[in-house]
Amino acid sequence: MKLVDFDLVREDDLVTASARVVFEDNDLPEKTVFIKTDAEFAPGFDVNPDAFLVGCLLPALHLGEKRLFIEGEVCPFLREGIGVAMNILSHWTEGRYKPIPVEADTRQTDVLPRPPRAGMVMSGGMDSLAALRLNRLNYPPAHPAYVKDSFFLHGFDIGGVVERGMKYHVFDRAVEAISKITRDAGTRLIPVYTNIRHLCDERELWLDSFFGAVLAAMAHSFSARINLMFIGSSYDIPNLHPCGSHPLLDPEYSSYGMRIRHRDYELSRLEKIKVVSGWDAAFQNFRVCLANVPDRLNCGKCEKCVRTMTELTALGLLHKTRAFEADTVTPGDISQYDITIRVRPPFYRPMIPLLRARGRDDLAETIERLLAKEK
Repeated sequence: MKLVDFDLVREDDLVTASARVVFEDNDLPEKTVFIKTDAEFAPGFDVNPDAFLVGCLLPALHLGEKRLFIEGEVCPFLREGIGVAMNILSHWTEGRYKPIPVEADTRQTDVLPRPPRAGMVMSGGMDSLAALRLNRLNYPPAHPAYVKDSFFLHGFDIGGVVERGMKYHVFDRAVEAISKITRDAGTRLIPVYTNIRHLCDERELWLDSFFGAVLAAMAHSFSARINLMFIGSSYDIPNLHPCGSHPLLDPEYSSYGMRIRHRDYELSRLEKIKVVSGWDAAFQNFRVCLANVPDRLNCGKCEKCVRTMTELTALGLLHKTRAFEADTVTPGDISQYDITIRVRPPFYRPMIPLLRARGRDDLAETIERLLAKEK
């Protein structure tokens, strides 16, 4: 795979960094991949070969490309990390993803933002909201790790799967809701758009290996604005497993000038929800839904919504949020889903004693019955 013709273009209200991807070992058409943001954030945004190295690495490995050539300079600190990341991925996939050479000139120096500035990936879900809340509780405003910018990415879940459509109206609605949260926290919400996921949107690749790299690619595009990017954890320590965003993997996508930190994996999902529930602006406007329906922030019907509603029920909190239209969960809501797949059981098991303590034996017994089918 070759990454060539790097370009930075400002037109209308957007500034776009792009590169042309040329496949060398697959009969696939060339594709221009991009990362772009609103023109008001152009200062501090640039076409950074580091971003495209990180973003295109996993498709190259997954598709069996024999090398990754970059027509530009990359940070030697990042190049070392990429080598570690490839060996982690090779171990996870039992050798399916074989490390490949990264061919690029070496950048001689890095210019760090002055003063230092921290950012955070913001989806509007519990992981990112808990991370932002804890940042506000743990860091004084003058500290360089006090988050100033929150980055919300189109092309991740919204607009990430081509056949589902780009759904810009869904993204805009989410921006409106998340802006209420970030304004309350005193951080700037920065919308970002990318099509990197479209290079190879196989579900296994995305979930098991790829999505953290796309977040890191976004971070590197803003390396003249921030030098630290927090990514909220997906799983806690007892339930770590090969995953697209992981505490072993994410930090290896750091350059000398852009530190990537995977945080809060000492906390369970229920503990994160408790953290968010103490912050009203977030608790009334969170977004956990992956269905991206046209008429509401959370559909209340998909597995992610039902699971979150059940967690809130277990904590006695569902009736206190307006983020869902319904304020109750039924056994039928849960029974329609296979809760034994994709590392879902660790989310459901801790709810059982809490639901029983609140007199919801019907939900506890439903979860127990469904988990008994786990292979």
